[in-house]
Amino acid sequence: MLEKPAFDLTAQTEELKRLLDDLGDEQLTLPTPCEEYTVGDLLDHMMGLAAAFRMAAEKSYDAGATAAPTSSAERLDPEWRRLLPERLDALAAAWQRPAAWVGTAEAGGVTMPARVAALVTADELLIHGWDLSRALNRPYAGDPAVTEAVVAFLRRAAEEAGEGGGLFGTPVPVPSDASRLDQAVGLSGRDPAWTARQP
Repeated sequence: MLEKPAFDLTAQTEELKRLLDDLGDEQLTLPTPCEEYTVGDLLDHMMGLAAAFRMAAEKSYDAGATAAPTSSAERLDPEWRRLLPERLDALAAAWQRPAAWVGTAEAGGVTMPARVAALVTADELLIHGWDLSRALNRPYAGDPAVTEAVVAFLRRAAEEAGEGGGLFGTPVPVPSDASRLDQAVGLSGRDPAWTARQP
C-alpha cells in the first residue's frame, strides 16, 4: 500500500498564483532577493521548474526538459500569464499522487529519491514565492505543512554542510522567535528583512 503524501502543494501554488495577479510588464525588471534574478528571470525559472518537477513526480523524463536551465527574462514565454498558473496547478496535482513519492525522480539532470524531489519542489515554491512577494512588495504566506517540511529540509542540509554551509547559500541568522517562514527564508541564505532599493 502506498503511503499518503507528506504534504499537499496546492495551497502554496495557489498563494504563488495570487502574486501573479495584475503583474505588469513594467515590473519584470524589478530586482528580487535572489540576486541573479529580476522578476522576469524568476518567472522564467518558475516556468521551467514547474514543468521539470511535474515530470519528476510523473516519472516522465524528457532529457531536454529536465536539464538544468539558464533562466532569463529574455526567454520568458509571452504566454506566461496563462501558462505558469496552468503549470503550477499541474505540478501540485502530480505530487498529490502517492506513486509520485515512491522510488526515484529526476529533475535538472539530477536523480534523487522521490521524497527528496518533493522537498526540493516545496522549497522552490515556498522560497521563490517569497522572492516574488518581496520584489512586488506584496503579502505572502507559507502553507504550514509545506513550511515545516522546508525548514526541516534546509536545517538538515545546513547541519550536514557544516559551518558556513547550506543548500542554497550560507544561512542568515534570524531571531529565535521568528516566524517559520522567516526561518525557512534565513536557512535558504536570504535575509527575511530584504526590501527592494527604491530609486
